[in-house]
Amino acid sequence: MTGILVFGYGNPGRGDDALGPQFVAHLEREGVDAAVECLTDMQLQVEHVTDLVGRGLLLFVDADAACAPPFRLSRIHAGRDTSYTSHAMSPEALLYAYRQVYGTEAPPAFLLSIRGYGFTLGEPLGRWAEANLEAALARVRELCVDADPGHWQRAVDAAAAMEACAR
Repeated sequence: MTGILVFGYGNPGRGDDALGPQFVAHLEREGVDAAVECLTDMQLQVEHVTDLVGRGLLLFVDADAACAPPFRLSRIHAGRDTSYTSHAMSPEALLYAYRQVYGTEAPPAFLLSIRGYGFTLGEPLGRWAEANLEAALARVRELCVDADPGHWQRAVDAAAAMEACAR
């Protein structure tokens, strides 16, 4: 397995829901390491299991209306999706589908949730969401220098420890 897949998803026509695709667009404009591949879509679907094959690490990027600003980075694992539709999936459900299709665990996966505020149809990305996007980009640029999942897990653990101290 090689490289990092950065998968940003969300609806570009719904204000801050565009954070995932905008994150990927920024990475692509700036130029990323050859070991980093970028992908976007409006939502995750079961067909995306094929995009996960052969990766060393997965980073899913999405807007989040509930996380603390500017963003939250977390490790995720395969899990059944309890939603009523087959048209959209959570990253955990996509990892679960990968296990069902290929009979093995998906590559190590992380979720970058970027704090968004306004999700109204036809609205542009908001000012506060843009600031959160910049902070998330800066952190991921640092992390992308090393595709070792242990490196990424240490970053998650350090952030959790800092959050615990802040409480």
